[in-house]
Amino acid sequence: MDAPLSKPMHILLVDDNPNNLKLLSEAIQGYGWKALMATDGESAIEQAEYANPNLIVLDVMMPGIDGFETCRRLKANPITENIPVIFMTALSDATDKVKGLEIGAVDYITKPFQQEEVIARLKLHLKLSHLTRTLEQRVQERTAELTESLQKLQDTQLQMIQSEKMSALGNLVAGIAHEMNNPLGFISATLQQAKPSIGDILEHLKLYQKSLPNPSQEIIDHAEEIDLDYWVKDLSKMIDSMTMACDRIKSISTSLRTFSRADKDWKQPFNLHEGIDSTILILKHRLKANENRPAIEVFTEYGNLPQIECFPGQLNQVFMNIIANAIDALDESNAGRCFQEIAANPNQITITTLAAEKEAKIIIADNGAGMSKEVQQRIFDHLFTTKGVNKGTGLGLAIAKQIILDQHNGQLDCFSIPGSGTKFIITLPII
Repeated sequence: MDAPLSKPMHILLVDDNPNNLKLLSEAIQGYGWKALMATDGESAIEQAEYANPNLIVLDVMMPGIDGFETCRRLKANPITENIPVIFMTALSDATDKVKGLEIGAVDYITKPFQQEEVIARLKLHLKLSHLTRTLEQRVQERTAELTESLQKLQDTQLQMIQSEKMSALGNLVAGIAHEMNNPLGFISATLQQAKPSIGDILEHLKLYQKSLPNPSQEIIDHAEEIDLDYWVKDLSKMIDSMTMACDRIKSISTSLRTFSRADKDWKQPFNLHEGIDSTILILKHRLKANENRPAIEVFTEYGNLPQIECFPGQLNQVFMNIIANAIDALDESNAGRCFQEIAANPNQITITTLAAEKEAKIIIADNGAGMSKEVQQRIFDHLFTTKGVNKGTGLGLAIAKQIILDQHNGQLDCFSIPGSGTKFIITLPII
């Protein structure tokens, strides 16, 4: 006799003949299996639902619903559909046997049955059922492992792409800012020296004019030719304008350095408003008016935010991706509209920040065409893009979400209504 299994197998016996049930149950219990019994199809279905047996031995000819109909109902029920069914019948017609197999039975036992044959068939199908369940479980586990591995691979790929992009962009921008600073410093210093010197020269010129009240005709003609009076009045203003231009370039250089600042291995305090401003400045060339549309208006409504412990370079990349996408969305929404129509309902991007309950929120909204629900559901998916060929990689928002969720324990949400624009909300913890 085989050693009983650690967890007893439960076999449901269904037969309207009490003697058959008695013989079968005694044989089953001798092998350490547990017998459940039913005398009609209805009670068999009921028992199968709550007891979930490992195997069902089902008589074909029974009062009420027969074995075939009972089997159909068992297989149609999600709770019992996977329980193996062995038919027990005195019918010898091959058509009836084929019919039973077609509706889901795994085997037949022919009456009058021999106990050894019944036990052998039960052993076989219990083993097959166990192997099937084990295989299904292993397939599910392996599928889960592969899914997790794929997600980790995608996350690693995004991190590598993000790191390479930020490194390349940071090196480029930092290099440009550094190269700008040297000639800019020279020009600014020279202007500071030139203004008083030019003032002295002009004073000297006035002394000459006072000492020589009756200049020659040649001097008079030359003064008119070069418009001397205008330059004497305007030269100081020109130097002031150039000094202001130098200050403007210094501001751009500072913004470039703010945007491209390299992240350390740990978080550091950062003024989010500086990051947003530097991003807007870098994207200013895309916001300007062109032959197709007026300038895109950008409104900033900054709340009282403290400095945030974060990776500044990564957050600047998030701002860049979302604002650049907003510009793309506005340009796409302009299709079919003339310059005057766009001017009457101008393209706008509004950036709002606020602090609430130990959280900082950055809301970036546009008044473009918006997105459908289907697009919204996939907007953060890896490699998903709505842009044309060679216009988008489908990585920008996927990287942005990973930066916010994984690197900063924050949240990135998108809300959009077709025809009413799109809103991205970045939520970051204030530590």
